[in-house]
Formats: sequence, structure tokens, C-alpha cells
Amino acid sequence: MSSWAATVFVVDDDPSIRRALTHLFEAAGLNVAVFASAQEFLERYNPSAPGCLVLDLAMPTLNGLELQEMLAARGSRLPIIFLTGHGDLPSGLKALKGGATDFLTKPVDATDLIEAVRGAMEKDRIARQVNAEVAEIRKRFATLTPREREVLCHVISGKLNKQIAAQLGTVEKTVKVHRARVMDKIKAGSLAELIRLAERAGIQPS
Repeated sequence: MSSWAATVFVVDDDPSIRRALTHLFEAAGLNVAVFASAQEFLERYNPSAPGCLVLDLAMPTLNGLELQEMLAARGSRLPIIFLTGHGDLPSGLKALKGGATDFLTKPVDATDLIEAVRGAMEKDRIARQVNAEVAEIRKRFATLTPREREVLCHVISGKLNKQIAAQLGTVEKTVKVHRARVMDKIKAGSLAELIRLAERAGIQPS
């Protein structure tokens, strides 16, 4: 299963529904992968594969809500659109509370479903882009030495070099050297940018 092409993953135990959705999504120019059960999806799905999940609610053995819970437990953020002929308000609320992007009932309007899928795919694309950016930023911070990280935490709290030097028991000139190295390693052009990058990396000021 490709980890590059965005795909609509369809999980439904009804063969006729799988065929109909495959034709609908392919006609809309979307990649489609179908699964007859939640178990089959769990066995074959690659978390690195972008896209969204169109998921039936009522299925034998493992239903849609249970699959949603299992994916959440695994840390998956794949957007989920529930499509069901057995929907009711409590199930819909539970699905949405669990992070589903939509809860649609069969028969569904094709235009509404395509629109929901494209919206979910865009949400997934943006989330993956943000995650990749944060991972790259954290990689930069990981290159700092323990001392440089100490200086960083003081710098982003707004302290002056002489204040940092006093707290670390060193001289201002040494702090300036560490500070310059931090800015270079993090690729920050200003203090404001350094603070913003540190926030994105989850680093707290001292």
C-alpha cells in the first residue's frame, strides 16, 4: 500500500457498497482501497499512508466505533467519515466525540460524500505537513549540547546574557558564544523566531 498517494480507505462488510463506493471515488479521480472488515483493515493499513477512512458503523465482530477506538489507541490521526445505514444520534455523537470528521447515513448524496472525503483528505494533508515540520524542528533542537540547551531555555524566557551568566555561574562572553551557536543550529534569524520554534518543539523557558 503506497505511503505517498492519498487514498480513500473504505471499510464495509457489504460487497455491493464496496463496489459502489469504489466506482464513485474512482470516477472522482480518487485512489481507493477497500476492506471487507475492520480486522482486514488493521492487518493491511500502513499508518504512513495518507488519506481518509470511510467506515461502516455496524459490522460483525468488530464494529466501526470499536475500530475508531483501536486506531486512536495506536495514535492514528487518520480522518474518519462514518457512513452507515444504522446510524442513530448516540452513535453519531460518540463517533464525532471520538474525532470523526463526519457521520453520514445511507443512502448518501454522492456530492456530499465526495465533498466530505476531499475535506478529510485536506485535513490529513495539513496535519501531516505540520507533523513533518515539527519533527524537523525537534531534530534541530536535538543537536544542542546540554549547556546550549540550558542557555536556550534562559534565552527564550527573556533573560539578558549577563543574567544568564550569573545563573549558570559563567561569564557573559561564554553565554554569547553558546547563544550564537544555538541560533545557528536552530536556524533562527531572530529571538522572536527562536521563541516561536521552541514553542513548536514543546520546549519550556526556564
